[in-house]
Amino acid sequence: MVVTGMGVLAPNGNNLVEFWDSLIEGRSGLGIATSFDVTDLPVKVVAELKNFDPRNYMDFKEAKRMARFSQVGVAAAKMAIDQSGLELAKEDRTRIGCEVGTGIGGFKEISEEIEAFALRGERGPDRISPFFVPRVIPNMASCQIAIQFGLEGPNNTDTTACAASTQALGNAYRVLQRGDAEVMLAGGAEANLCRFGLASFAAMKVLSTQSEDPVKASRPFDAQRDGFVPGEGAGMLVLETLEHAQNRGAEIYGEIIGFAVTDDAFHIVMPEEDGDGPARAMAKALEDAHVGPADVDYINAHGTSTQPNDREETAAIKQVFGAHAYKVLVSSTKSMTGHLLGAAGALEAIACLLAMRDGCVPPTINYTTPDPALDLDYVPNTPRPREIKTALSNSMGFGGHNATLIFSKA
Repeated sequence: MVVTGMGVLAPNGNNLVEFWDSLIEGRSGLGIATSFDVTDLPVKVVAELKNFDPRNYMDFKEAKRMARFSQVGVAAAKMAIDQSGLELAKEDRTRIGCEVGTGIGGFKEISEEIEAFALRGERGPDRISPFFVPRVIPNMASCQIAIQFGLEGPNNTDTTACAASTQALGNAYRVLQRGDAEVMLAGGAEANLCRFGLASFAAMKVLSTQSEDPVKASRPFDAQRDGFVPGEGAGMLVLETLEHAQNRGAEIYGEIIGFAVTDDAFHIVMPEEDGDGPARAMAKALEDAHVGPADVDYINAHGTSTQPNDREETAAIKQVFGAHAYKVLVSSTKSMTGHLLGAAGALEAIACLLAMRDGCVPPTINYTTPDPALDLDYVPNTPRPREIKTALSNSMGFGGHNATLIFSKA
């Protein structure tokens, strides 16, 4: 199944060109939060979208009825469709579907509405908008994309925490394999930066507390890493059967050739130190793709910049790849985008496809102090020219979810 279009809204780029230029140039999208007050919070650094205006992508009245995560999902879908050259008016829309991953849907709007509800006192129940529930439930990003573009095929939502959009892409791949559709819009959307959300993650002690130099707060695989930086944005891809893409003369950017999911069945938030769960996901994906470990040129790691994740993922890569683990290039683009939770995997899938297209691996920035226990080639600080024929992307989520996708060059 081939990729013919990509759309992205990221903290370090509001379109595909800006996003990729930022990754290759090592530009970070991190900074002190500006959309809400963090003065009294222990965590201050986030990865916000810059200058996003939904009116550039959809009708303003329609946008007002959407939560922010749906707005960014629709915007990224529009960019992906435009890039693909797909003429929807000429297509059988019952054969075009949508699958979107999100971690927590409209959490931002839920927290804001509850706060407003409490302040309204006795008048609270009468002031709740009838659009509140259909704005915030997690399936609304995929449904709004379907509504905005008239997509009448299979429509699904994946909410497997930080593995959600990698799983959405893989499940869309399976929909096409089964013949249930000819085209799928697939990816992820997340936009939940708010005071309550940041305080909640901070209470778990999983976020970076560095704020002196915000762009350096996310430092995957570095010995001084101290937590992830939450971000917002969306990535959407147009997936098609090869036959459908060739029949309309579409440009092909790459192909999904393997997918697998597993679960640690271990802990609600902590990974197993031996990396068995993600190792099984990578091994099964390689088997699904009919390629061996030595065939993989690049791994876009989950690489969150937490002590446990980076240790576990490195162990998993060594377990699966053996001696080749020291030859394959590994990098974490979260060092520049922050962690977009349920949307992270979609952005990282796009990074894999662009790396294959241009023969250049984006770096892991902020890598200054090697961790003796983490000894792979993490492409530190500068991009690496390299022909990439096969790339692998990992995602892992709370609850023990693991998802792996494998891409091949067009």
